[in-house]
Amino acid sequence: MNFTPAFIKTKEKLGDPVADVRYMPISKYMVRDVITLQENTPIREAIGVILRKDISGIPIVDKDDCLVGMLSEKDCLKVILDDGYYNNPLNDQTVGDYMTPNVYTLRPDTDILTAAKAFINSPFRRYPVVDERGRLLGQLSRKDLLKATQKLHTTTW
Repeated sequence: MNFTPAFIKTKEKLGDPVADVRYMPISKYMVRDVITLQENTPIREAIGVILRKDISGIPIVDKDDCLVGMLSEKDCLKVILDDGYYNNPLNDQTVGDYMTPNVYTLRPDTDILTAAKAFINSPFRRYPVVDERGRLLGQLSRKDLLKATQKLHTTTW
C-alpha cells in the first residue's frame, strides 16, 4: 500500500526543481578564467606558476583547449625525487612527464548536490568542468561550491 501523509508535499507540489538552489548547475559557481598550461611547458616553469599564483593545481590543455591532464602540487613533488634522490637532471622535463593524464571531470549542468557528493567521496580539491567534446570551460573547487551554501534555505524535519 502506498500512503502519502497530507503534511508531506508531493513532487507536483514542490514546484520546479530548477528554481531550487540545490539543483542549480555548477556553471553558476565555477571559475571560468582558469590558468592553464600545455604538456610541453617545462616543469620548472609550471612549478613557478603554481608558486607565483598561489594555486594548488593547473589544468593541462591541448591547442584546442581540450583537457589532457592536471598538474597538482603532489605531482610536482615528484620533481624532488627525480632531481635529488634519483639524480636525474630536469633539463628537458615537461609538464607532460609529471601530470596526471586521467582526470575526473564535471559537466557544467551538474547540480551542486551531485558536485558536493563528488567532493565528499574523493580526495580531489577541484574538478575541471568540460563540455561534451572535452573542452575546458572552467573549474570548480570546494570553496566555489561552499559559496552555494550561502544561498541554501532548506528545512529539516
